[in-house]
Amino acid sequence: MRCIIFLGSLLFVLPSAFAGEQPNIVFFFTDDQTSSTLGCYGHPIVQTPNLDALAARGTRFQNAFVSQSICWVSRTSILTGLTGRSYGTADNPEQTRADVAQTLYSDLLRAAGYRTGFYGKWHAKMPQGYNPSDHFDEFEDIFRNPFYKKLPDGSLRHETDLIVDRGIAFVQQQPKDQPFALNLWFNACHAEDGDRRPGIGHFAWPQSANGMYDDAVMPAPRLNARAIFEDLPDFFQTSITRERFFWRWNTERKYETNLRAYLRMVSGIDAAIGRFMQALGEAGLADNTIIVYSADNGFHMGNRGLAGKWSHFEESLRVPLIISDPRVSAAQRDKVTDALTLNLDLPATFLDWAGVPVPEHYQGRSLQPIVAAEQPADWRTETFHEHFAVRNRIPAWEGLRSEGFKYARYFDHDHEFLYDLKNDPDELVNLATDPAHAETLRAMRQRTVAVVAELGGPLPPLQGGFQASTEPHPIASAAVTVKPGPDGFVNLFNGKNLNGWAGDPQYWSVEDGALTGKTDGTLKMNRFITWTGSTIRNFDLRVKVKISAGGNSGLQYRGTSRPDLGLDVVTGYQCDIVADNPGYNGMLYEEKGRRILAHTGEKVIVAPDGLPWIVGRMPVEEFAPDSWHDYRVLVVGNHHQHWIDGHQTADLIDLDEKGRALEGVLAMQVHVGPAMKVQFKDLKIKHLPDDVPLLKPEDHPIPAGSLGVKPQGRLPKDWQPPVYGKRREASEGGE
Repeated sequence: MRCIIFLGSLLFVLPSAFAGEQPNIVFFFTDDQTSSTLGCYGHPIVQTPNLDALAARGTRFQNAFVSQSICWVSRTSILTGLTGRSYGTADNPEQTRADVAQTLYSDLLRAAGYRTGFYGKWHAKMPQGYNPSDHFDEFEDIFRNPFYKKLPDGSLRHETDLIVDRGIAFVQQQPKDQPFALNLWFNACHAEDGDRRPGIGHFAWPQSANGMYDDAVMPAPRLNARAIFEDLPDFFQTSITRERFFWRWNTERKYETNLRAYLRMVSGIDAAIGRFMQALGEAGLADNTIIVYSADNGFHMGNRGLAGKWSHFEESLRVPLIISDPRVSAAQRDKVTDALTLNLDLPATFLDWAGVPVPEHYQGRSLQPIVAAEQPADWRTETFHEHFAVRNRIPAWEGLRSEGFKYARYFDHDHEFLYDLKNDPDELVNLATDPAHAETLRAMRQRTVAVVAELGGPLPPLQGGFQASTEPHPIASAAVTVKPGPDGFVNLFNGKNLNGWAGDPQYWSVEDGALTGKTDGTLKMNRFITWTGSTIRNFDLRVKVKISAGGNSGLQYRGTSRPDLGLDVVTGYQCDIVADNPGYNGMLYEEKGRRILAHTGEKVIVAPDGLPWIVGRMPVEEFAPDSWHDYRVLVVGNHHQHWIDGHQTADLIDLDEKGRALEGVLAMQVHVGPAMKVQFKDLKIKHLPDDVPLLKPEDHPIPAGSLGVKPQGRLPKDWQPPVYGKRREASEGGE
């Protein structure tokens, strides 16, 4: 077998089948997307009609891979035509050398008469003082954080749509007598790593995808057996790939919420591409414009108990690649190729289409012959892959993938993998210690050494050692990443700014070191600010609260983000904070749900059918407004307790399996009604163990004669609470 990924054997470029013509080139480039998340690649649920149509008009690459599965290295490889090991130095392999950064493929296209444009995520690590706008005629770095950008008129626009808006404007301004090369590089489908609210926080989708997949059953990860994860070496089980698993995939509810959101991101990209294609046609440019769609790396979506990318596994390295060239013959359309391709091939392909000689130092090979005709007989049979970025926290490796086998060596950990891809496509059986495959292991190891030497040589030893990011099975998954202090509590607010919180600055700010919510009496809907550090499950929450006279607020916990109602809206359990009404202050309410579950001073059991019954009472005390008070919320399993200044205000056991939530976000609220001000400080939480047995109905029977909790809303004058054990009709109160 031969490994052909560099141009030592490619000192010339085959003439284009369309010599003399310079087509336009549009390169759509996504983030964190493995190929299986598109309809044309076989996903059973996702709707991607525009990309499916491009594949039907062009070539779909079944075996497209990246040389290194991390954003900035993959992107820089495309810009420079070199692997990370080649564009950097051994001492600083992530940093692009000045001589390499001087000329990008876009510069070569500009020299050939192309008008070039770039809009979207740049994220290439270039030399100090480097100005990427010098390398394009039109350039705008549009990054996430947040995904939704506020426009001059005050409206919000998702970055996916904003990038395509710029692309459409670029096309509409295109001179008729000049070819163009346009790069639209999306931040989607990358998670917003600093915002771990499931759904709209972590995977924020464009408005065009609102409501999609709400009723779809999300398929579970196919490779999610615990034994698969535990078969991985320790450095895998404790790395970032495991840490981020707890951010997004570790519970069924979180997984389903985030997967729906992720698929909406994909469909949002597809819808934006549809808008672009329509504009391209209206500009009369479609017949001479080649469309390329790919991603910077793959993505672990819960398989193997992992998240992120960075590994040698197929779901990390494999990416979609669709090329639609309207100039090819009908016989070459709607084609699927098994050719082994790399992201390194793209810059060589762009130059080949433009009739520009491909630099001899480029390490990829033009895909033009495959798109226009057939796979060349001398096409590569192996690909080289590596990962060395963030080496002290992400296990570094290098290796080869052939049509039959994959070899990877984690050189900082003295660990090798060898997989038989034909008989074990899921890469579950490591053959590196199997004597029957010793010769295959030896040969692939030797070829890896040779490729590494040609690309730049081995990296120096790891400095400072490898740092574990998590326990494989943490006691409290919410405490992963956000480490507790010596007392077991995590401080949630720094007293200086709203870092770590998501809310509308029209209502939320920091005053006198306190998180502050204000309304002027014109509010039409309750508004929230949400902690973005993690979801919360079992916890002990402590916070000092001060609310103005007449004010109404709440501590929202185990909540659900509801972007259909507003980007900052949260529903779920709530410890009410109500000035001037001791019967509501400290009670347990459920926003947009079952509503009042326990008035202040009530011990309640919510029956399996969702009806709350009073099983005991506590004294009700008054707490003065405009003064600081200590609030505490303790939730363990399905047992909820609230306190104010050490006085218990609510005690509830929730036996309603359908209605209750066992995990969700933490938020604060400002309420419709009179002008108000609420402040929070000394905000901290202790994450308690995940594995807590739930209280069961048989162990907590509701005593006969217990009264039903008075419902919210206007009730008949003769309303009487229902009595447990009697007919239930009386429990139905008015709104």
